[in-house]
Amino acid sequence: MKLSARHTGSIKWRRPLGVALAFSASALVLSACGSSNPKATTTTTSATTTTVARALCPLTGTPAPGNKVPQRPALAMKVDNYSLGPTPQGARPQSGLDYADVIYEEQVEGSITRYAAVFQCHEAPGLVGPIRSARWTDVQMLSALGHPILVHVGGIAPVLSYIASSPLINLDLGNYPYLNNNPPGRYAPYDTYTTTQGAWAQAKQPALAPHPIFTFSSSVPPGRAITQVHLDWSATSDIYWRWNASSGTWLRFYNVGSQSAPVIRPDVLTDNVQNQAQNVIIQMTNITYGPWVENSQGGLEAESHIIGQSGVAYVLRNGVIVKGTWHSPPSGGPTQYLDASGRPIDLAPGRTWVEIYPAGASMVVSPVATTTTTSKAG
Repeated sequence: MKLSARHTGSIKWRRPLGVALAFSASALVLSACGSSNPKATTTTTSATTTTVARALCPLTGTPAPGNKVPQRPALAMKVDNYSLGPTPQGARPQSGLDYADVIYEEQVEGSITRYAAVFQCHEAPGLVGPIRSARWTDVQMLSALGHPILVHVGGIAPVLSYIASSPLINLDLGNYPYLNNNPPGRYAPYDTYTTTQGAWAQAKQPALAPHPIFTFSSSVPPGRAITQVHLDWSATSDIYWRWNASSGTWLRFYNVGSQSAPVIRPDVLTDNVQNQAQNVIIQMTNITYGPWVENSQGGLEAESHIIGQSGVAYVLRNGVIVKGTWHSPPSGGPTQYLDASGRPIDLAPGRTWVEIYPAGASMVVSPVATTTTTSKAG
C-alpha cells in the first residue's frame, strides 16, 4: 500500500507562536575569612562524606525503585492505536502506557499506527492494552533491546516465523488464555488486555536487565527552541507534540477534525493521564509495502527498515529540537543518535517516545525562537 497523499511533503518551519522559553542561572559566591594575627593557631576538623551510588534504570536514566534495577528483561507489549471516531469499538483510550519506560510507534497497513510499549524498571499497576497482533517491524525496532519479551496476539505466518528466528522472546497471548482479561465495554478485536506481572511471570528467560540503549544527561544539547511538532501519519493518527515547561514533558494531542478545520484534543488514557514523554525521537525511516497481505481488505504489510540502516533523526527534549542522524548496526544492537559533529545526542532522564516515521512524510515544526539554546535543564 502506498503512503497517503499527506505523506508527500517535507519538513516545514512555522513562524513563532509568541511563547518564549526562559532560562535562569544561579551563581555560587565563595568567600574566605582569615585571622589578622599571624601567630594565631587554627584547628581544622575534616569530615568524610560517603556518597552512595545511585542505581539508574537502564532505559530511562532515572533512579531505580529501591535503588535496585530489577533483573528482568524488557517487556514490549503491542498496543493498538486505531480509532473509529466517537464509538466504543476503537482502541482508544488505551491503558498502561503511562508506566512504560519507552514507547515505539510504528506504521502498519493503511497508514495507521500501533505501539510497542516497553516496560522494565516499573510494573503497570493495572491492565495494559488493548493488545493486538505482531508485525514485521517489531523485530527491526525491538532487537536493540537484546532479548525482549514480545507480548502480542497472533500475527500472519511470515511474521511469526520472522519473530521465531529473531532474538525476541515470543509471548503470544493466543497461547496463554489465562493471561487475558476482557474488560466490560470493550469489543473485539480491541478487548484483549493483560498485566506486566503476568507476562514476566510466564516467560521462561534469563533474568537479566537490558543494556542502556540511549545516553542521558541533564545538560541540554544545542538545539532550536520550539513549541510544537506536527506529525501527520494519517487521518486516524494526525499527531501533535507540544512542549509543556511546567511538567517538563512533551504532551501528545490528536487532530480529530480535518486539515482545513482542525480540532486538537489531548491524547488521554483510561486513567485520565495524557500521553507524554521527556523525549521524543523522530526517526525518519524507509518503509516499503508487501509482499504479504495483512488483512481482509488487502492491506499490505508495512516494513520499516531499521537494522543495518541509517537516516535523519530529530530529538525533542527540554523545549528544543536537535537535528542529527540515526545509525543501526547490522547486528541489531542499540541505534545511535548522533549530532552534526558525530557525537551522541544525550536525552533527558525519563520516558522516551520513538516515532518510526516515514522518510519524506510531512513534519511541521513551530518554533519560538531563532537562536541556539545551550542552557542546562533546571
